[in-house]
Amino acid sequence: MAEVNVGDVFEPGDVVPKSGIYRVIHDHRHAQPHEVTCIYGKRFPPCHGCGHHPRFRLVTAAQHIETHDLFK
Repeated sequence: MAEVNVGDVFEPGDVVPKSGIYRVIHDHRHAQPHEVTCIYGKRFPPCHGCGHHPRFRLVTAAQHIETHDLFK
């Protein structure tokens, strides 16, 4: 898998490459950008208001606690 960096952008249906905080950018007529937490291995969902438009930009990568060796 290619390295994932802060600022990389993903679309609905893509697999979340790294757990962390993502900035969601919608169609500007529908909603303002906001941040969400996404978990590695799940898929980025479509928005129910603007369909497949939203984009997810990695803001801060973080390891999910369930995958950390000290918390397994």
